[in-house]
Amino acid sequence: MPRYFFNTRIGDELIVDPDGEDLRNPDRAWEVARQMILEVVKSEGTQRALLDAVIEVTDTDGEIVLEFPFTEALLDMPDQSATKH
Repeated sequence: MPRYFFNTRIGDELIVDPDGEDLRNPDRAWEVARQMILEVVKSEGTQRALLDAVIEVTDTDGEIVLEFPFTEALLDMPDQSATKH
């Protein structure tokens, strides 16, 4: 099973994922990246720096498999301020 690394780029800073995760394919890596972003935003809020951040998913060779902007993950988030009746 391929190993994917979920590195976070915030501005010029790159936070490297040293361990990675074994996943079946790039689609599953996309799902994991999205969930990671949603968890970070939930705990940290929508700070400007985070809205500009990107998760860069790489393979074991260091090649970028996909780039997932934080704002893209937020597009599908339900409106938490909406009143439920």
